[in-house]
Amino acid sequence: MIKLDIINRVAEKTGVPKMKAEQAVDALFHSMKEALTRGERIELRGFGVFVSGKTIRFKPGKDLQVSDHVELSSEPVSED
Repeated sequence: MIKLDIINRVAEKTGVPKMKAEQAVDALFHSMKEALTRGERIELRGFGVFVSGKTIRFKPGKDLQVSDHVELSSEPVSED
């Protein structure tokens, strides 16, 4: 599903014109982006939790050159 699909479904479910649905979806995403940028946690019960600055956790890896197992550390996700 892409943003346009969300806009179309909002328009369909609410009966508002697509232009108004697009404005509502844009406002929602903009507000969420701003909150995440400030480091806030967004919790939509029954849907999911969004947190900025999550850490990627790696599973143990293997160095293929020496056939040795290596422990990979966690690294913060950057927005570069």
